[in-house]
Amino acid sequence: MRATHHPKPAIAPGPARGKYSPTVGAGSQTDDMSTSTRQSAGKPWGDAVFRGATLAFAIGILALFAAMIAALWHESLPALHKFGFSFLTSAAWNPVKDDFGAVIPMVGTLLSTALAMLIAVPLSIGVALFLAELAPEWLKAPFGTAIELLAAIPSIVYGMWGLFVLAPVMADHVQPWLASHFGFLPLFKGAPMGIGMLTAGLVLALMILPFIASVTRDVFLMVPKNLKEAAYGMGATTWEVVRDVMIPYGKKGIVGAIFLGMGRALGETMAVTFVIGNAYHLSWSLFAPGNSIASTLANEFTEADSDVYLASLIELGLVLFLMTFIVLGLAQLWLKRGVAGGGKP
Repeated sequence: MRATHHPKPAIAPGPARGKYSPTVGAGSQTDDMSTSTRQSAGKPWGDAVFRGATLAFAIGILALFAAMIAALWHESLPALHKFGFSFLTSAAWNPVKDDFGAVIPMVGTLLSTALAMLIAVPLSIGVALFLAELAPEWLKAPFGTAIELLAAIPSIVYGMWGLFVLAPVMADHVQPWLASHFGFLPLFKGAPMGIGMLTAGLVLALMILPFIASVTRDVFLMVPKNLKEAAYGMGATTWEVVRDVMIPYGKKGIVGAIFLGMGRALGETMAVTFVIGNAYHLSWSLFAPGNSIASTLANEFTEADSDVYLASLIELGLVLFLMTFIVLGLAQLWLKRGVAGGGKP
Protein backbone atom coordinates (compact mmCIF):
# COMPACT_ATOMS: atom_id res chain seq x y z
CA MET A 1 0.00 0.00 0.00
CA ARG A 2 1.01 3.54 -0.63
CA ALA A 3 1.60 5.57 2.51
CA THR A 4 -0.25 8.86 2.77
CA HIS A 5 1.94 11.78 3.77
CA HIS A 6 0.30 14.51 5.87
CA PRO A 7 2.43 17.62 5.96
CA LYS A 8 2.74 19.27 9.36
CA PRO A 9 1.22 22.73 9.71
CA ALA A 10 3.75 25.49 9.77
CA ILE A 11 4.01 27.24 13.10
CA ALA A 12 4.75 30.91 12.83
CA PRO A 13 7.65 31.95 14.97
CA GLY A 14 6.66 34.21 17.87
CA PRO A 15 7.64 35.35 21.31
CA ALA A 16 6.36 32.14 22.89
CA ARG A 17 9.04 30.11 21.10
CA GLY A 18 11.81 32.47 21.90
CA LYS A 19 12.03 34.10 18.47
CA TYR A 20 11.78 37.75 17.67
CA SER A 21 8.55 38.97 16.05
CA PRO A 22 8.89 42.50 14.70
CA THR A 23 5.14 42.95 14.36
CA VAL A 24 4.04 41.78 17.82
CA GLY A 25 6.90 41.85 20.29
CA ALA A 26 8.33 45.24 19.43
CA GLY A 27 5.01 47.06 19.64
CA SER A 28 3.99 45.59 23.02
CA GLN A 29 7.39 46.19 24.54
CA THR A 30 7.33 49.80 23.34
CA ASP A 31 3.86 50.38 24.80
CA ASP A 32 4.85 48.82 28.12
CA MET A 33 8.01 50.92 28.31
CA SER A 34 6.16 54.14 27.49
CA THR A 35 3.47 53.41 30.10
CA SER A 36 6.01 52.63 32.83
CA THR A 37 8.00 55.72 31.84
CA ARG A 38 4.94 57.94 32.19
CA GLN A 39 4.07 56.40 35.56
CA SER A 40 7.60 56.72 36.89
CA ALA A 41 7.81 60.28 35.60
CA GLY A 42 4.41 61.29 37.05
CA LYS A 43 4.84 59.81 40.50
CA PRO A 44 7.86 61.85 41.62
CA TRP A 45 6.21 65.00 40.22
CA GLY A 46 3.06 64.44 42.27
CA ASP A 47 5.04 63.60 45.39
CA ALA A 48 7.15 66.70 44.96
CA VAL A 49 4.09 68.93 44.62
CA PHE A 50 2.44 67.34 47.65
CA ARG A 51 5.59 67.61 49.73
CA GLY A 52 6.11 71.22 48.71
CA ALA A 53 2.51 72.18 49.45
CA THR A 54 2.51 70.66 52.92
CA LEU A 55 5.89 72.24 53.67
CA ALA A 56 4.53 75.60 52.56
CA PHE A 57 1.52 75.19 54.85
CA ALA A 58 3.75 74.35 57.83
CA ILE A 59 6.09 77.25 57.11
CA GLY A 60 3.06 79.52 56.70
CA ILE A 61 1.81 78.65 60.19
CA LEU A 62 5.24 79.35 61.67
CA ALA A 63 5.48 82.59 59.70
CA LEU A 64 2.04 83.67 60.93
CA PHE A 65 3.04 82.92 64.50
CA ALA A 66 6.28 84.87 64.12
CA ALA A 67 4.42 87.75 62.45
CA MET A 68 1.97 87.99 65.34
CA ILE A 69 4.78 88.02 67.88
CA ALA A 70 6.69 90.63 65.87
CA ALA A 71 3.62 92.85 65.46
CA LEU A 72 2.74 92.73 69.15
CA TRP A 73 6.35 93.38 70.10
CA HIS A 74 6.68 96.31 67.72
CA GLU A 75 3.43 97.97 68.79
CA SER A 76 4.31 97.60 72.48
CA LEU A 77 7.76 99.21 72.14
CA PRO A 78 6.74 102.53 73.79
CA ALA A 79 5.65 100.66 76.92
CA LEU A 80 8.69 98.38 76.80
CA HIS A 81 11.03 101.38 76.60
CA LYS A 82 9.29 103.26 79.40
CA PHE A 83 8.61 100.47 81.92
CA GLY A 84 10.95 97.67 80.92
CA PHE A 85 10.72 94.53 83.04
CA SER A 86 8.96 96.47 85.81
CA PHE A 87 5.78 96.28 83.74
CA LEU A 88 5.45 92.66 84.84
CA THR A 89 6.00 93.48 88.52
CA SER A 90 4.01 96.69 88.95
CA ALA A 91 0.42 96.79 90.23
CA ALA A 92 -0.17 100.36 89.04
CA TRP A 93 -2.80 101.19 86.44
CA ASN A 94 -3.27 104.94 86.13
CA PRO A 95 -4.16 106.19 82.63
CA VAL A 96 -4.01 109.82 83.77
CA LYS A 97 -0.33 109.56 84.69
CA ASP A 98 0.52 106.96 82.04
CA ASP A 99 1.61 104.55 84.76
CA PHE A 100 0.80 100.95 83.97
CA GLY A 101 1.64 97.48 85.25
CA ALA A 102 0.50 93.96 84.46
CA VAL A 103 0.40 92.36 87.91
CA ILE A 104 -3.33 92.80 88.63
CA PRO A 105 -4.55 91.56 85.21
CA MET A 106 -2.07 88.67 85.32
CA VAL A 107 -3.13 87.63 88.81
CA GLY A 108 -6.79 87.91 87.87
CA THR A 109 -6.26 85.78 84.77
CA LEU A 110 -4.38 83.06 86.65
CA LEU A 111 -6.74 83.09 89.64
CA SER A 112 -9.95 82.91 87.60
CA THR A 113 -8.43 80.13 85.49
CA ALA A 114 -7.33 78.21 88.58
CA LEU A 115 -10.84 78.48 90.07
CA ALA A 116 -12.36 77.32 86.82
CA MET A 117 -10.03 74.32 86.64
CA LEU A 118 -10.72 73.32 90.26
CA ILE A 119 -14.44 73.28 89.52
CA ALA A 120 -14.47 71.99 85.94
CA VAL A 121 -11.93 69.15 86.08
CA PRO A 122 -13.71 66.85 88.59
CA LEU A 123 -17.10 67.63 87.05
CA SER A 124 -15.78 66.92 83.54
CA ILE A 125 -14.23 63.61 84.56
CA GLY A 126 -17.46 62.64 86.31
CA VAL A 127 -19.53 63.49 83.25
CA ALA A 128 -17.13 61.59 80.99
CA LEU A 129 -17.23 58.51 83.22
CA PHE A 130 -21.01 58.60 83.32
CA LEU A 131 -21.27 58.80 79.53
CA ALA A 132 -18.63 56.15 78.90
CA GLU A 133 -19.43 53.60 81.59
CA LEU A 134 -22.59 54.18 83.60
CA ALA A 135 -25.25 55.82 81.44
CA PRO A 136 -27.89 53.59 79.80
CA GLU A 137 -27.73 53.38 76.02
CA TRP A 138 -30.88 55.44 75.46
CA LEU A 139 -29.40 58.32 77.46
CA LYS A 140 -25.84 58.40 76.10
CA ALA A 141 -26.61 60.00 72.75
CA PRO A 142 -28.88 62.88 73.89
CA PHE A 143 -26.84 63.61 77.00
CA GLY A 144 -23.56 63.56 75.08
CA THR A 145 -25.04 65.84 72.40
CA ALA A 146 -26.25 68.28 75.06
CA ILE A 147 -22.78 68.44 76.60
CA GLU A 148 -21.18 69.08 73.23
CA LEU A 149 -23.72 71.79 72.38
CA LEU A 150 -22.57 73.75 75.42
CA ALA A 151 -19.30 74.35 73.58
CA ALA A 152 -21.18 76.05 70.72
CA ILE A 153 -22.84 78.70 72.89
CA PRO A 154 -21.22 82.13 72.32
CA SER A 155 -19.20 83.45 75.22
CA ILE A 156 -21.23 86.65 75.41
CA VAL A 157 -24.33 84.55 76.15
CA TYR A 158 -22.48 82.93 79.04
CA GLY A 159 -21.53 86.41 80.25
CA MET A 160 -25.10 87.71 80.12
CA TRP A 161 -26.39 84.60 81.86
CA GLY A 162 -23.73 85.01 84.52
CA LEU A 163 -24.61 88.67 85.09
CA PHE A 164 -28.40 88.41 85.12
CA VAL A 165 -28.93 84.91 86.54
CA LEU A 166 -25.87 83.62 88.35
CA ALA A 167 -24.74 86.89 90.00
CA PRO A 168 -28.04 87.47 91.87
CA VAL A 169 -28.03 83.86 93.08
CA MET A 170 -24.46 84.28 94.28
CA ALA A 171 -25.28 87.56 96.05
CA ASP A 172 -28.47 86.34 97.74
CA HIS A 173 -27.66 82.74 98.62
CA VAL A 174 -24.21 81.33 97.85
CA GLN A 175 -21.89 84.10 99.07
CA PRO A 176 -23.84 84.75 102.34
CA TRP A 177 -23.77 81.03 103.10
CA LEU A 178 -20.03 80.82 102.42
CA ALA A 179 -19.40 83.91 104.55
CA SER A 180 -21.41 82.54 107.47
CA HIS A 181 -19.74 79.12 107.43
CA PHE A 182 -16.23 79.91 106.20
CA GLY A 183 -15.91 83.60 106.96
CA PHE A 184 -12.90 82.94 109.18
CA LEU A 185 -10.91 82.33 105.98
CA PRO A 186 -9.66 85.37 104.03
CA LEU A 187 -11.01 83.84 100.83
CA PHE A 188 -14.63 84.26 101.93
CA LYS A 189 -14.62 87.67 103.57
CA GLY A 190 -16.26 90.79 102.20
CA ALA A 191 -19.63 92.02 101.02
CA PRO A 192 -21.66 89.55 98.94
CA MET A 193 -21.97 91.58 95.73
CA GLY A 194 -22.58 88.67 93.36
CA ILE A 195 -19.97 89.71 90.81
CA GLY A 196 -16.31 89.05 91.47
CA MET A 197 -13.58 86.48 91.09
CA LEU A 198 -15.67 83.54 92.34
CA THR A 199 -18.50 84.21 89.89
CA ALA A 200 -16.00 84.59 87.04
CA GLY A 201 -14.45 81.25 87.96
CA LEU A 202 -17.87 79.55 87.93
CA VAL A 203 -18.77 80.95 84.50
CA LEU A 204 -15.39 79.91 83.12
CA ALA A 205 -15.82 76.43 84.58
CA LEU A 206 -19.15 76.05 82.80
CA MET A 207 -17.57 77.19 79.54
CA ILE A 208 -14.62 74.80 79.55
CA LEU A 209 -16.51 71.82 80.97
CA PRO A 210 -17.79 70.54 77.57
CA PHE A 211 -14.29 70.66 76.06
CA ILE A 212 -12.68 68.63 78.82
CA ALA A 213 -15.64 66.26 79.18
CA SER A 214 -15.86 65.47 75.45
CA VAL A 215 -12.16 64.68 75.07
CA THR A 216 -12.07 62.69 78.32
CA ARG A 217 -15.12 60.66 77.27
CA ASP A 218 -13.40 59.72 74.02
CA VAL A 219 -10.32 58.70 75.98
CA PHE A 220 -12.37 56.44 78.26
CA LEU A 221 -14.10 54.86 75.26
CA MET A 222 -10.67 53.88 73.91
CA VAL A 223 -9.94 51.68 76.92
CA PRO A 224 -9.90 48.04 75.69
CA LYS A 225 -12.92 46.08 76.83
CA ASN A 226 -10.83 43.03 77.71
CA LEU A 227 -9.02 45.04 80.40
CA LYS A 228 -12.28 46.09 82.03
CA GLU A 229 -13.80 42.62 81.68
CA ALA A 230 -10.70 41.07 83.23
CA ALA A 231 -11.00 43.42 86.21
CA TYR A 232 -14.69 42.67 86.61
CA GLY A 233 -13.92 38.95 86.33
CA MET A 234 -11.52 39.25 89.26
CA GLY A 235 -14.30 40.72 91.38
CA ALA A 236 -13.52 44.42 91.05
CA THR A 237 -16.32 46.91 91.56
CA THR A 238 -17.19 49.63 89.06
CA TRP A 239 -15.32 52.22 91.13
CA GLU A 240 -12.25 49.98 91.29
CA VAL A 241 -12.31 49.46 87.53
CA VAL A 242 -12.55 53.22 86.99
CA ARG A 243 -9.82 54.00 89.51
CA ASP A 244 -7.37 51.21 88.69
CA VAL A 245 -7.96 50.60 84.97
CA MET A 246 -9.67 53.40 83.10
CA ILE A 247 -8.04 56.44 84.66
CA PRO A 248 -4.47 55.02 84.63
CA TYR A 249 -4.90 53.86 81.03
CA GLY A 250 -6.13 57.25 79.82
CA LYS A 251 -4.23 59.60 82.12
CA LYS A 252 -2.18 61.10 79.29
CA GLY A 253 -5.27 61.96 77.32
CA ILE A 254 -6.99 63.33 80.41
CA VAL A 255 -4.07 65.64 81.12
CA GLY A 256 -4.12 66.77 77.50
CA ALA A 257 -7.83 67.60 77.77
CA ILE A 258 -7.19 69.55 80.97
CA PHE A 259 -4.49 71.60 79.29
CA LEU A 260 -6.76 72.35 76.35
CA GLY A 261 -9.46 73.57 78.71
CA MET A 262 -6.91 75.68 80.55
CA GLY A 263 -5.82 77.30 77.31
CA ARG A 264 -9.44 78.21 76.57
CA ALA A 265 -9.96 79.65 80.05
CA LEU A 266 -6.83 81.81 79.91
CA GLY A 267 -7.99 83.70 76.84
CA GLU A 268 -11.71 84.00 77.53
CA THR A 269 -12.90 87.61 77.19
CA MET A 270 -16.57 88.56 77.12
CA ALA A 271 -17.92 86.10 79.68
CA VAL A 272 -15.30 87.17 82.21
CA THR A 273 -15.78 90.88 81.43
CA PHE A 274 -19.45 90.69 82.41
CA VAL A 275 -18.97 89.14 85.86
CA ILE A 276 -15.43 89.75 87.15
CA GLY A 277 -16.09 93.32 88.31
CA ASN A 278 -13.28 95.06 86.36
CA ALA A 279 -11.54 96.59 89.37
CA TYR A 280 -7.80 97.27 89.63
CA HIS A 281 -6.93 96.09 93.10
CA LEU A 282 -5.65 92.91 94.69
CA SER A 283 -7.63 91.14 97.38
CA TRP A 284 -7.53 87.83 99.15
CA SER A 285 -11.33 87.59 99.04
CA LEU A 286 -12.98 85.69 96.21
CA PHE A 287 -16.02 87.92 96.66
CA ALA A 288 -14.06 91.03 95.66
CA PRO A 289 -14.08 92.26 92.06
CA GLY A 290 -10.93 91.88 90.02
CA ASN A 291 -9.67 92.03 86.47
CA SER A 292 -8.06 89.85 83.84
CA ILE A 293 -5.92 90.53 80.82
CA ALA A 294 -8.72 89.75 78.38
CA SER A 295 -11.30 91.86 80.22
CA THR A 296 -8.83 94.75 80.45
CA LEU A 297 -8.31 94.68 76.69
CA ALA A 298 -12.06 94.46 76.02
CA ASN A 299 -12.89 97.37 78.32
CA GLU A 300 -10.10 99.83 77.62
CA PHE A 301 -8.76 99.30 74.12
CA THR A 302 -11.09 101.90 72.61
CA GLU A 303 -10.31 104.36 75.42
CA ALA A 304 -6.53 104.42 74.94
CA ASP A 305 -5.77 108.08 74.16
CA SER A 306 -1.97 108.05 74.38
CA ASP A 307 0.82 106.06 72.81
CA VAL A 308 1.99 104.62 76.12
CA TYR A 309 -1.57 103.65 77.10
CA LEU A 310 -2.15 101.83 73.82
CA ALA A 311 1.29 100.21 73.92
CA SER A 312 0.64 98.98 77.46
CA LEU A 313 -2.58 97.30 76.38
CA ILE A 314 -0.81 95.69 73.43
CA GLU A 315 1.94 94.48 75.74
CA LEU A 316 -0.76 92.90 77.90
CA GLY A 317 -1.93 91.09 74.77
CA LEU A 318 1.63 89.92 74.18
CA VAL A 319 1.83 88.61 77.74
CA LEU A 320 -1.47 86.73 77.32
CA PHE A 321 -0.30 85.32 73.99
CA LEU A 322 2.89 83.99 75.55
CA MET A 323 1.04 82.58 78.57
CA THR A 324 -1.36 80.66 76.34
CA PHE A 325 1.46 79.46 74.10
CA ILE A 326 3.40 78.17 77.11
CA VAL A 327 0.37 76.29 78.44
CA LEU A 328 -0.37 74.62 75.11
CA GLY A 329 3.34 73.93 74.59
CA LEU A 330 3.47 72.14 77.92
CA ALA A 331 0.44 70.09 76.88
CA GLN A 332 2.11 69.03 73.64
CA LEU A 333 5.33 68.22 75.47
CA TRP A 334 3.45 66.08 77.97
CA LEU A 335 1.65 64.15 75.24
CA LYS A 336 4.83 63.60 73.24
CA ARG A 337 6.67 62.34 76.32
CA GLY A 338 3.77 59.98 77.01
CA VAL A 339 3.89 58.57 73.47
CA ALA A 340 7.69 58.30 73.48
CA GLY A 341 7.60 56.53 76.83
CA GLY A 342 5.01 54.04 75.66
CA GLY A 343 2.21 55.61 77.66
CA LYS A 344 -1.38 55.26 76.57
CA PRO A 345 -3.00 58.34 75.02
